[in-house]
Amino acid sequence: MNKLAFVFPGQGSQQVGMLAEMLETYPIVRDTFAEASELLGYDVTDLALNGPIEELNRTEKTQPALLTASIALYRLWSAQSPLKPILFAGHSLGEYSALVASGAVSFADAIKLVELRGQLMQLAVPAGEGLMAAVLGLDDQAVIDGCLAAEQGAVVSAVNFNTPGQVVIAGNTAAVERAMVILKTMGAKRVLPLSVSVPSHCVLMKPAADTLAQRLQAIHFNSPSAPIVQNRVALGVTDISEIRKNLLEQLYKPVQWTKSVQFMASAGVTEIIECGPGKVLSGLNKRIAGDVIHTAIGNLASFQKRLG
Repeated sequence: MNKLAFVFPGQGSQQVGMLAEMLETYPIVRDTFAEASELLGYDVTDLALNGPIEELNRTEKTQPALLTASIALYRLWSAQSPLKPILFAGHSLGEYSALVASGAVSFADAIKLVELRGQLMQLAVPAGEGLMAAVLGLDDQAVIDGCLAAEQGAVVSAVNFNTPGQVVIAGNTAAVERAMVILKTMGAKRVLPLSVSVPSHCVLMKPAADTLAQRLQAIHFNSPSAPIVQNRVALGVTDISEIRKNLLEQLYKPVQWTKSVQFMASAGVTEIIECGPGKVLSGLNKRIAGDVIHTAIGNLASFQKRLG
């Protein structure tokens, strides 16, 4: 019997035209986007379908758009398939989609929360003062050591452990640039700056987390229908106070994605379904847990094929 985990993508998976065929084909997808538009006061469908990309890439717009796309797909899956996941997870922002899909948080609460999260993240570090970069071909400890050597009183740290040999670093622009040079000399195959507007998951995001905590406290949580494998701890969590705590710490502490996928595999998951636009996570997941089936359902053909 298939044991499913559903995983939800984070920032970077957005694209103009995402879910276009799904929006055309399925009323439940259109209705979810319409619900988001009503809650946010602007046309999320138009933004997703037509952009412009500069607007879609603004973090306070990216986060609600991706949450909407992921939940539209999950609602569609739930309406058409009897199969339920035994675990949920999401990469960074995707953890909020996982919470909605599991019934832990309402869509209405989550979409306003991630809009605020995006705004607070942008406020925490003014544009141009933070940077993120992907480091390929070094082990985790080497990246951590390289960042320590580059700090010089500023912030730079390893923040996304995406797969063995792929780690993202973040911090103050100058410190990240120093780390990029150091890591290349340490033998990194490639070090690539990322086109994001904020340095996520490093201590520069602590002020954003402190403010978000107030809003999070006011939101009602239910017990999730299955455990959430949270980024912070890479373990399945059902306790609501623990979920809240990990959700806040996720903003300024690293995303342990490699360990999260390893946990899902060790828990007996036979298939991990990526529920959102694109297939970024499926690419990562295959490199972490090769014995597990990896499926992305982010377009009409792949969705219908998986439904069988």
